[in-house]
Amino acid sequence: MSTTGFPKSLEDAHAFDAADPLAAHRNAFSMPEGVTYLVGHSLGAAPVKALKQANTTAGSDWACDIVGSWNTADWINLPQTTGAKIAPLLGAANDEVIVCDSVSLNLVKLASALMETGGHKRRLIVEREEFPTDQYMMAKLASLVGAEHVHADAGGGLAALKDGGILVKSLVDFRTGHIADLSAHEKAARASGGAIIWDLSHATGVLDLRLADWGARYAVGCTYKYLNGGPGAPGFIYVSRDKQNELSTPLPGWLGHANAFAFEDEYIPADGLKRFISGTPPILSLATLNAALEVFEGVNQADLQVKANRLGDMCLHVFEELGLASTSPPVGSPRGGHVSVCHPEGYAISRALADQGIKTDYRPPDTIRFGLSPLYLSYSEVWAALETFKDILARETWRDPKYQVRSTVT
Repeated sequence: MSTTGFPKSLEDAHAFDAADPLAAHRNAFSMPEGVTYLVGHSLGAAPVKALKQANTTAGSDWACDIVGSWNTADWINLPQTTGAKIAPLLGAANDEVIVCDSVSLNLVKLASALMETGGHKRRLIVEREEFPTDQYMMAKLASLVGAEHVHADAGGGLAALKDGGILVKSLVDFRTGHIADLSAHEKAARASGGAIIWDLSHATGVLDLRLADWGARYAVGCTYKYLNGGPGAPGFIYVSRDKQNELSTPLPGWLGHANAFAFEDEYIPADGLKRFISGTPPILSLATLNAALEVFEGVNQADLQVKANRLGDMCLHVFEELGLASTSPPVGSPRGGHVSVCHPEGYAISRALADQGIKTDYRPPDTIRFGLSPLYLSYSEVWAALETFKDILARETWRDPKYQVRSTVT
């Protein structure tokens, strides 16, 4: 049986699983029995090694060696060593990524640095329908420093960048899974003397990224989605090596100093990305993330994207059969690791799915998102989830009043 295209039957799904080069990686995760987890684009599943490391860091390093663990467990260098593990997933050099703070703070630090010391026009551009944090942070930063704030229409960031400035742009759209043309955007930025800060939160760990080859210079991202770093895991910053020492952080923290333990009165930035460390690293989260990243050892990035795309094609094919609209790129098109389906009762349906052990999420006004993490989902498992989805629609079990009650987190 051919394993080109995507599965169109349960028999096909079994054949794809048998030929899947990523199949063995499922065993690296602790997954609840009876759960099909389709929310990896929001919070990744727990790697076994990450859970063990969390226990070691808290129960052994902190409990026994206490402050000595900054040296004995090398806590002090975790931002750099963990960044070096993320770097290959971005197509970057080891010293071009550092883990610190959150996406929100890292956006502010990079955007401010680019305006103040990067020689870029004091003009901050962000599109409507961009991820909310990106919009909120750029609006507030512009008001704080007196920069021009350009709130472009969805898809209008590239046109706005022709007049220069700094564009904040998600590589993968959080609602639809659409992938922006990074190379084309970067060419436009260089032509205008502008810069782009890429938000890689929905791209890292699921796409075959080649930031250096594609000309990206600046990016941020989170680590709790496809990187499986755990709830609240810290974010990361990417800056191409040739740009790092040009930038001065607006939040010059002690551990970003060139010689932190000299305790000098005047701030001197450390070489490279270490200067962007603003506060004490969150060691429990950082150590857990560092261990979680081991699941990517030996994984071919292209295999991740191919499998995620095939799983998405499976879903989109079923949505089309059911006569349901999707805002995601169609079957056969590149996209991120999630697909969206629209239904006026999307929230109730997502709750009914959860009662059947199938975890999805909902985004207003009518969108259910299916996250398709390729490391721990099988084709057969997703096929079965789609059969359950069809059954819920056919039997209208979503009409049960209990599914109409909204939880705080959707």
